[in-house]
Amino acid sequence: MTETLPLTGERTAPGIWHENYWFARHDAAYRWITAHLPIERTGRILDAGCGEGYGAELLRLAGGADSVTGLDYEHTTLRHVRRVYPQTNVVRGNLVQTPFADSAFGFVTSMQTIEHLWEQPRFIAECARILAPGGTVVLSTPNRLTFPSGNWYHTHELTAAEFIELLEPYFAITHALGLHHGERLTSWETQYGSCVDAQLAAEHGQWDDNLAALVRSTTYEDFEIRPGQLDESLDLIVVATGG
Repeated sequence: MTETLPLTGERTAPGIWHENYWFARHDAAYRWITAHLPIERTGRILDAGCGEGYGAELLRLAGGADSVTGLDYEHTTLRHVRRVYPQTNVVRGNLVQTPFADSAFGFVTSMQTIEHLWEQPRFIAECARILAPGGTVVLSTPNRLTFPSGNWYHTHELTAAEFIELLEPYFAITHALGLHHGERLTSWETQYGSCVDAQLAAEHGQWDDNLAALVRSTTYEDFEIRPGQLDESLDLIVVATGG
């Protein structure tokens, strides 16, 4: 059985059936990175705000990098990463003041993290500091225009325009992308309404069979990541290069 972290609402994790939609939505972004970006030529990779560790592990399994490091602040989370993903390097640190040298990494990811931070511009500046010249940074965040309100772990959610504005002083943006429901989820919602609203409307023990079956079966392949229509997307993903 897969070892899982307790759910607090702050992060998602694999292996929890009623959390599977959210996990797959996060998983899709990491899968896009490993399928579309040349991480095998990047040297050292950092996953900043690694959480449960599944994303850092996917980056490691993609192969070719000299090393993959997961950075997070919470002790319990980092102990979990060390146990479950022992080949991922683990470092405890503050995201806005990391313990790394200038230009330490050729590739930096931070997925669904920035919305948790009070000092968002400082975090972007720190990503720029530790990224090697010509390196790649990939950041994702929920789209404030479509994300359900009320997550008290989020200090400030962003629109696409706000997200891009934060990055432009430090990076050259190469991709501005949105994550959307794919055909199967869209078809289900045409018949039954928003699957996100349905999940939030009741505890999972009260979900009807149609919703429960959908959540259990959702995978990263049920999402599409593409340019355009950013204001309508569920999550925002920006790829950029350092100077």
